[in-house]
Amino acid sequence: MSVTIYVPRDAVALGLGANKVARALFAGAERRGLDVTIVRTGSRGLFWLEPMVEVGTPEGRIAYGPVKVEDVDALLDAGLTTGGAHALRLGDPEQIPFLARQQRLTFHRCGVIDPVSVTDYRAHGGYRGLEAALKLDAEGIVAQVRESGLRGRGGAGFPAGIKWNTVMLAQADQKYVVCNADEGDSGTFADRVMMEGDPFNLIEGMTIAGVATGATRGYIYLRSEYPQAFETLKEAIANGVKAGVLGENILGSGKSFHLEVRLGAGAYICGEETSLLESLEGRRGIVRAKPPIPALKGFLGKPTLVNNVMTFTAVPWILENGAKAYADYGMGRSLGTLPIQLAGNIAQGGLIEVAFGITIREVIESFGGGTRSGRPVRAVQVGGPLGAYFPDHLLDTPLDYEAMAAKKGLVGHGGIVVFDDTVDMASQARFAFEFCAAESCGKCTPCRIGATRGLETMDKVIKGIRPEANLKLVEDLCEVMTDGSLCAMGGLTPMPVMSAITHFPEDFRPAGSLPVAAE
Repeated sequence: MSVTIYVPRDAVALGLGANKVARALFAGAERRGLDVTIVRTGSRGLFWLEPMVEVGTPEGRIAYGPVKVEDVDALLDAGLTTGGAHALRLGDPEQIPFLARQQRLTFHRCGVIDPVSVTDYRAHGGYRGLEAALKLDAEGIVAQVRESGLRGRGGAGFPAGIKWNTVMLAQADQKYVVCNADEGDSGTFADRVMMEGDPFNLIEGMTIAGVATGATRGYIYLRSEYPQAFETLKEAIANGVKAGVLGENILGSGKSFHLEVRLGAGAYICGEETSLLESLEGRRGIVRAKPPIPALKGFLGKPTLVNNVMTFTAVPWILENGAKAYADYGMGRSLGTLPIQLAGNIAQGGLIEVAFGITIREVIESFGGGTRSGRPVRAVQVGGPLGAYFPDHLLDTPLDYEAMAAKKGLVGHGGIVVFDDTVDMASQARFAFEFCAAESCGKCTPCRIGATRGLETMDKVIKGIRPEANLKLVEDLCEVMTDGSLCAMGGLTPMPVMSAITHFPEDFRPAGSLPVAAE
């Protein structure tokens, strides 16, 4: 009887030698006369244990990790194919504390299934959401999304149901569904893990959106830095068309939905929806003025639903299990689950999916195991490069849109980057300006000029040139950028700058600073 061994094909695992491990396992099994089938999966998101190899046994899956090529022979000799004892044996992966404490509504198939197999996807509950949606009319589908409390997971937190309803009610001969998969925030990787590990979840969510809004065409705008995701999505889409879950007459419903993947060109600004649409139409990625909003005049001037990967992938679970079941997770106006990406100076980095309301400290200590360096945590940035830096006394803030906003922070795409006590916060504030200056589309003056002047002024602060006066100038620049920028690129750059200045003032008063009157 053939034994199935699961080896991840996720980008992190590949970078740590997963392909070599898979080849060594196959060769080692062949030499020993063992009948094995190797299935390449996505990642469960326990990155410090990658490559994490799993074997199917009569008692369930048994995990081993992190596995290196040099470990393979010893593992096979120890009885890997039957779940044998070894120093790398982790046991049932679902019982590993990092996974066991999560509420995986969206990511429950990642690391479990063959990502490009429609059969495997359906065997693990896939397409039940679409089947449920096809039994409803458009208003019924949109009502489920609205009543679930689902908000845009890309960072804005805008209620998804309102967007869906606007596109549904718009009158046009053609509508579009566009997925923003331009995941460019530092310390974020949830979109990539999903697209490489469970692409049909995204495809199903977008198909449901198409049925609900009357859109017959969809596009996934993918960042160029994700080549594995690009190939996986293309293969999954082709397999979906062959299986009748995409294209014409999906699941025999008489409805059609055609889907394509488009590769971006490496511009951070294309994570902003209107800049993304400009790029998708073949032009330079520059922010559009609003109104009109994309829901009324988007791709090619037609009504367009633009959502993030994590927003679309939450939808199949909602349609299968009901809006109330989803809304039962979370707190306040932040309902459902949040995919958290834990990175930086952390012992156990990876992907976490839990209900809104968990504190930043609990994520870092209970899931992350503290800093990798073993030194104290000094600062934590939540929400990507435009998110605030939180000191220790703010780490008990719940991850909730309103709670974070009350502390002048943001949830963003759910990325958390940890810094220990060796970090220089003046350099981090400088980086925010430098990043904005490099990535600004240049359309509006507050962002284009403000970031450049901010960078120059911060350099003076760091050199000790009139720090008080120059910090006041930085504050004035930040106010102009916040109030006058056309989009969040310039509007949010002040958040990391001002949080660093506010919470870590000692880093902005270098010894030997020149007095105010000095030049």
